[in-house]
Amino acid sequence: MKIVWSPTALKRAAKISDYIAVDNVSEAKKWLNLLFSSVKRLKKYPQSGRITPEINNENIREIVLGNYRVIYEISKGAIHILTVRNYKQLIDFDELNKNG
Repeated sequence: MKIVWSPTALKRAAKISDYIAVDNVSEAKKWLNLLFSSVKRLKKYPQSGRITPEINNENIREIVLGNYRVIYEISKGAIHILTVRNYKQLIDFDELNKNG
């Protein structure tokens, strides 16, 4: 399976990293490494994330990294990373567009 990042997911990951870097650049780098290694693991284990509770669709799942949720969709041949959000934020359903 290949991993496909939506533009929204990449933008949100960059903003989160920038926010962390304000206080600690090395922690921001660690967080990004954790993010990308956790997502890479989905290639082998796409269903390892839990079903996103607000959506309740078996193909839309999430992995939790500390205070953040990485929401992704499993489709034939690909895993689409849809968004990255703080766990306290409500999901913006517009962000769940693969092209967004």
